[in-house]
Amino acid sequence: MGEIWNNAGLWIEYITRPVREWLLDPSGPGHKIALMVVAIALFGVVMGGILLLVDRSRRAPGWLVTVAFVGPALAALAFGLVYPALRTTYSSFFNRNGSEYVGFDNYAQAFTQAEFQLVLRNTALWVLLVPLLATFIGLVYAVVVDRTRFEKLAKTLMFLPMSISMVGAGIIWRFMYEYRQTEAEQTGLLNQVLVSLGFDSKQFLLDAPENNVFLLIVMVWIQAGFAMTILAAAIRAIPDDIVEAARLDGLTGLKMFRYITIPSIRPALVVVLTTIAMATLKVFDIVRTMTNGNFGTSVVANEFYEQSFRQFNQGLGAALAVILFILVIPIVIYNVRQMRLSEEIR
Repeated sequence: MGEIWNNAGLWIEYITRPVREWLLDPSGPGHKIALMVVAIALFGVVMGGILLLVDRSRRAPGWLVTVAFVGPALAALAFGLVYPALRTTYSSFFNRNGSEYVGFDNYAQAFTQAEFQLVLRNTALWVLLVPLLATFIGLVYAVVVDRTRFEKLAKTLMFLPMSISMVGAGIIWRFMYEYRQTEAEQTGLLNQVLVSLGFDSKQFLLDAPENNVFLLIVMVWIQAGFAMTILAAAIRAIPDDIVEAARLDGLTGLKMFRYITIPSIRPALVVVLTTIAMATLKVFDIVRTMTNGNFGTSVVANEFYEQSFRQFNQGLGAALAVILFILVIPIVIYNVRQMRLSEEIR
């Protein structure tokens, strides 16, 4: 009997091997596109079958209808988010190839070794400066151009960097920071300005630690447009009667900005700050494109990529991913609480 089962297993393995190889090991762009089409078609067939079954079952209980509509989405979230998170957390307690349990050694390494402490310091620098600078610039810009003659054009120009990918922005600013010796003809815009003013050219991306500041300027340039858009809408939403009452009380200029504008748009400020902070925590493209994480510029997301896919240290890479996830959680919780408080006030 056992021999029959073994033979049957071999036959099943032989028959299903081409299908499994086709599904799990795409060999080229055409194969990948075909696999994507098959996956979409299969999803449509399954969802159509479920909805048709529920629609035909006139006396279907409420829980069955709920499961039919919500179940596939929850299953996809569990497969795409929950399982990878649990698997990554599990892998963070093992060595570089996952063969030996090492406990919290990977986390200890991430917090105690000098090179990773530098990564954490750089990440903290990004998270502190980028949201504050981007929000400040966006807020000032929104107030200055509000109800001016060229408001639409000014806001469009400010928002344009948001339409550029992080990689594209990194390449643009890499050309801006391009370095050549002072005596040579300059191709980088900023060094050309320095040389024209009589200064020596500067290696913006190589000189640590200020090169981190020149990198995060790119993120500020991108996110300031987002901050301006949200805050401009919040400023427009301030009731006119509050503004008129403040003017009757003698508030103008900075006092109007401090006592009326800022308190009125506080929920929007919180959303902008926390959203930019979350985006900054995950920054990868700019650092990877401009410096490849060299010269003391690496951040947590870049180091996670470096350890996981370049050094093949799966345990340490997973630990860095978990650290990044843990850092994001408080910001998300605070953002949700503030949104709920603002809804209760309304």
